[in-house]
Amino acid sequence: MSTTQLPMQPVVDPAESPGAMTDRIAAIVLRERAYLWWWLLMIPSATLAGVMVVSILWLFYAGIGIWGIDWPVVWGFAIINYVWWIGIASGGTFISALFFLVRVEWRTSLNRLAESMTLFAAACAGIYPILHLGRPWFFYWLFPYPNTMTLWPQFRSPLFWDFCAILAYVVSSILFWYLGAIPDFATMRDTSVRRRPQLFYGVLALGFRGSGREWRNFRAAYAVLAAIMAPMVCSVHSIVGLDFAAAQTTGWHSTQFPPFFVFGAVLSGFGMVLFLALPLRRLLRLEAFITGRHLEVLARLLLVSSLCVIYAYMMDAFSTYYGAEPAEKIFFHERVTGLYAGVYWSTLLLNCVLPQLLWWRRLRLNQALVWLISSGVIVGMWLERYGIVVVSLHRPKLPSAWGNFTASIWDWALFAGTVGFFFAGLLVVVRLVPIISIFEMREILRKRQA
Repeated sequence: MSTTQLPMQPVVDPAESPGAMTDRIAAIVLRERAYLWWWLLMIPSATLAGVMVVSILWLFYAGIGIWGIDWPVVWGFAIINYVWWIGIASGGTFISALFFLVRVEWRTSLNRLAESMTLFAAACAGIYPILHLGRPWFFYWLFPYPNTMTLWPQFRSPLFWDFCAILAYVVSSILFWYLGAIPDFATMRDTSVRRRPQLFYGVLALGFRGSGREWRNFRAAYAVLAAIMAPMVCSVHSIVGLDFAAAQTTGWHSTQFPPFFVFGAVLSGFGMVLFLALPLRRLLRLEAFITGRHLEVLARLLLVSSLCVIYAYMMDAFSTYYGAEPAEKIFFHERVTGLYAGVYWSTLLLNCVLPQLLWWRRLRLNQALVWLISSGVIVGMWLERYGIVVVSLHRPKLPSAWGNFTASIWDWALFAGTVGFFFAGLLVVVRLVPIISIFEMREILRKRQA
């Protein structure tokens, strides 16, 4: 990846025309053979996804005892990775839905990537709570349905909250992603000269022909879904924060957790979009559509999100010493100087210190540096979740119950498998779906030419 600086550019290269733009983006998907780099990335990603399947099958056979969880750390990688993945998914929705409502032009080149990222990150997140149940084949017991066994969910249980939140979020994300891609599926159907792609994209387009009535209905439905998704992204991660805040565990029982988790979700989401957009714009030669303007705006948003997270960290420390609970102070000292102190200080370095480099425009336009910062933020947010879950649980209020946590090989295998599944899914989208919204980009170009 080049370290050359990008000059400030508009949202799209002024030299582009609607027809040339459509042909260039459609050609990426309609080419008969995939790029070599696509296979070089797809093979290890699919292999890791296979590791995920093996890990889940072995879990079904042997039980969750294969994980490293034990008393007192009864929540381990399953909850850490669940919160991490749902945070990444939530950050993608901010770009695709919230910025659509405020009519931000620069989102047009990134919304399809952000929505696809949301889709597969939410799928990865949804795996963990089901597996953590211990008897995942009875996961439907979480749903409040009438039954003859008089088994009803505990409505005060965070598991039930998560089930409702994730189900609504995943269904809405799928509908939002698919509805926004229908005009592009119709474009691919009409652009292709081969029979198989015409049939494939014709089925996906659902008969969309671009009439005035179809466009009016499409825009109304898309706006309604965006209006639903924008507040839902805050509510979903707030519910995840309430999973912790509703517990009496030291370090968790705090009203600041819902906004704290939303700040972290936005930070990790922007970091992942930058992590994916920087290499894709070069590999797919999309520099005319994902310009320096996009990279600088995303870098600024990453910086603002980091400042919000810094504020949350400061309030966490302040509330610990402002309160009169000795267990909270012992827990905080353990987090700062104890066995897992490296996790805490690495979290501060990656989430708070490293993004401060983005105050300087010259550094914001350095592709390699921004990619490294976004990578560090993604790792830092995972470490933050590790500290919230493990560090809080391994020092409960009763000293005789203290204990440490060590992840097992199956913890790491399942985590690596979800990472592979995430990237494999994104690569499939890149191969089959225009990664830039063609119809929205055409509208911008026509407005510029008018």
